[in-house]
Amino acid sequence: MQALQGLENTNSSVRLKAVMAIGTAPDPGYVDSLIERCAVEPDFYVRDMLTWAITRHPVTATVPRLVGALRSANPQARSQALHTLSKLGDRSAWPAITRELLTDADDGVARTAWRTAVALVPEDEKPQLAEVLASQLGRGDRATRLSLSRALTGLGETIVPVLEAAMRSAEPPVVQHAIATRRLLHDPEAGFELAVEEAKRIVALGPDAREQ
Repeated sequence: MQALQGLENTNSSVRLKAVMAIGTAPDPGYVDSLIERCAVEPDFYVRDMLTWAITRHPVTATVPRLVGALRSANPQARSQALHTLSKLGDRSAWPAITRELLTDADDGVARTAWRTAVALVPEDEKPQLAEVLASQLGRGDRATRLSLSRALTGLGETIVPVLEAAMRSAEPPVVQHAIATRRLLHDPEAGFELAVEEAKRIVALGPDAREQ
């Protein structure tokens, strides 16, 4: 009870110690409180420890509750639930990683959904996931595009057809992002910035250059 009360303390150090205590002596009765705290916890380090504490509990107690949190109207609740599911690595959660989450209007939620989906997707569903992820090419700022490229390249050669289709898009940002992602797939050491600059050059040269 003292540890649960500590989760509500205004001092982040006290909250951190409370989470550590719960994770050290896990009890399924704590799971709901831990997940609820994830939705509102402002401190990154405490949130990270909350994820650790949740993973210390049986997946039979945590996965259903985390899946429920994916339907929350609170973006942080969705993002933290996704992040924790990725750490658990329990593939039974895969059906809950919906297109709605993968195209979430909140960039932070979408980025976490992409990473989690790649971690949990069954082999035979990788092509469908690649199509959904490719629909987000050209989206957001540099961090968002880099996250998407990393997720896509994590699927391996499966992404080649969807990248080739995206390279025929009428939208330059989509084409550039697809070309940069293709470069990273074939040369992971190239670096995202270099890949983007090369993509811009290729787009400027015209459609014929994209096939090279």
